[in-house]
Amino acid sequence: MTSPPSEALTQPLSGLFDTVPADWRKITEAFRAGPLGQALISRVDAACHQGATIYPADVFAALRHTRRDQVKVVILGQDPYHGPGQAHGLAFSVRPGQAIPPSLRNIRKELSRDLGLPAPAHGCLQAWAERGVLLLNTVLTVEAARAASHAGWGWEALTDALITAVAAASHPTVFLLWGAHAQRKLALIEQAALQHPDAGEHLILQANHPSPLSATRGPAPFIGCGHFGQAQAYWAARGHQLDWSLN
Repeated sequence: MTSPPSEALTQPLSGLFDTVPADWRKITEAFRAGPLGQALISRVDAACHQGATIYPADVFAALRHTRRDQVKVVILGQDPYHGPGQAHGLAFSVRPGQAIPPSLRNIRKELSRDLGLPAPAHGCLQAWAERGVLLLNTVLTVEAARAASHAGWGWEALTDALITAVAAASHPTVFLLWGAHAQRKLALIEQAALQHPDAGEHLILQANHPSPLSATRGPAPFIGCGHFGQAQAYWAARGHQLDWSLN
């Protein structure tokens, strides 16, 4: 059997749950212990055992790179990239040296238009994650060459719990909901904030998905939305810097 590529999942998924940082662990452990979590783990591990190539290897990278009490912004993606070398566990981001996908090109284009920041040669957004931008896909694994192949497997229950926890937290957060898939989480965010009187005063911004199919279309074009500047101003008003640079 041919060895899977290095960026593919090669170890049991249950073991990766053990690598989740302590600040997120209560949420992920509750999911892992339940029937949905157990079914998901069994299904992903079975697919790997049967020879499927599953991305990414670092399933919980978004939680490892962003501390729970330091989340400033949440950007929601759908599922990981399904091409070789692309996915590394952060929504919209690709590894250095990889070709920059069309949606990410438009994100960089809007960043430059909005804030005048130069676009780097790479498409890695890890620097954002380390500064408090939670780059969370709503589905955390995918089979090679099969977009959305793990949608409905159970990941959504975990990522909904993570989104709810951030929305219910006492510190404020900016939620950037790009496209219909992300915008379906609006009610979840609003409900979590309403149910917790101490929840922070969040800013929720919506626009079309940055995909070339929708980035410039109405009624809420992504290009020109100004979300990066609005998020930066929101945090500046609270005495904090939000650095969107990638160089």
